[in-house]
Amino acid sequence: MASSSLSLILLCFIFISFAISDAVVPPADTFRYVNQGDFGELDSEYAPNYRPLPPYTSPFQLCFYNTTPGVYTLSLRMGTGRDEAIMPWVWDANRGNPVGENATFSLGSDGNLVLADGDGRIAWQTNTANKGVVGFAILSTGNIVLRDSKGGFVWQSFDSPTDTLMFGQSLRIGGPTKLVSRASTTNNVNGVYSFVIEPKRLALYYKNMLYWAYTFPAYPELNQRNVTIVNATFDIVETEYNNDFNAIRCHLSNSNAQPFLDMDILRFNNTLSYIRLSIDGNLRLYSYRPPNVRFSQWRLVFRLFDNMETTRRGLYEDECQLPERCGKFGLCEDSQCVGCPSPEGVFAWSKNCNVKTPSCKAGGSRYYQLKGVDHFTSKYSPGSGPMKQIDCESKCTKDCKCMGYFYRTDLSRCWIANELKTLTRVGNSTNLAYIKTPIQ
Repeated sequence: MASSSLSLILLCFIFISFAISDAVVPPADTFRYVNQGDFGELDSEYAPNYRPLPPYTSPFQLCFYNTTPGVYTLSLRMGTGRDEAIMPWVWDANRGNPVGENATFSLGSDGNLVLADGDGRIAWQTNTANKGVVGFAILSTGNIVLRDSKGGFVWQSFDSPTDTLMFGQSLRIGGPTKLVSRASTTNNVNGVYSFVIEPKRLALYYKNMLYWAYTFPAYPELNQRNVTIVNATFDIVETEYNNDFNAIRCHLSNSNAQPFLDMDILRFNNTLSYIRLSIDGNLRLYSYRPPNVRFSQWRLVFRLFDNMETTRRGLYEDECQLPERCGKFGLCEDSQCVGCPSPEGVFAWSKNCNVKTPSCKAGGSRYYQLKGVDHFTSKYSPGSGPMKQIDCESKCTKDCKCMGYFYRTDLSRCWIANELKTLTRVGNSTNLAYIKTPIQ
């Protein structure tokens, strides 16, 4: 009996394997598009040159675009080409691995979606050859999918976000866990900021340094060891006050609670709105406006770091918490860059404000003090200690990478900073900054 059951299972496995391998994309649904010809004329984000491709589901269209001549990204653009409307790019296939003229984007009968350079080099692919793909589609949500014969998704672009989260799209533990900013308007490679879902919180990082975190204080379930966040979805949350909110809704393991980060009262068409981790590290929400509006299709309705939001709702952050708000170096207060610290004092801030690189030689550096000043990492990091201020200084002095240290006299705690960037004036004399500078 056991032998018969095993044989039956084996036959079923073989049958399914053959069924998948025999599934092919019908000839009418295969395609091959070449990056050549005239450029489009509608205004798009980053002011690029672009070539639209035939795959289109309003308001989404695939395009080759570049901000540097001859350096192309295959991207999904959202927009209807209204007067004076700038259409955003909401997904990239090959960020950081560009292609050139005559690159090809193709779906073969084997079901593999491939972006190849003109010389045949594969820049990006879905790795779905012989996995049962029978068709390609751009859904009305902006999700690009490869379907099997039963309508299931063999692959979907929602599983590989870049810097943008569409309505209904999720970050999840065990899957895509983060958004990564773009480096600049002209350089489409990964930037220095990331928005990450973690087991107990949502977090923002500058490189590997935490500068914002949200732990859902209204949900004590997350304090339990066996309860963690498993996904975070851009969604609509209904409230008892008859106001629907755009929100990042989380689902938990071992709990029915669904904590959320509300972002703004629902406006316009939420299903065509998007969350963007911007180049500057701010998290923004853009809401799609009605079709009869001829300009500004997307209205900025939320910024996580926004002084007005901080005042109105008491939940979000001042722009001074953004690591590069004041560029390479600067003192920030009420979202404004107000000073350029130096050993000789604090001078007027300009974009040229910078810190001098300290010497790694023994006795080659000294420190100057700033009172009532905080670093962007210290708000969400416990630091080290308790310890004496002299021990904190010694820790920085022994570390050649240390650019300065921050000390709380009321807590006797120490923060070491390998990058300074934007410092925040907090007006509290217990917060001390010591900036390392070379001895001239």
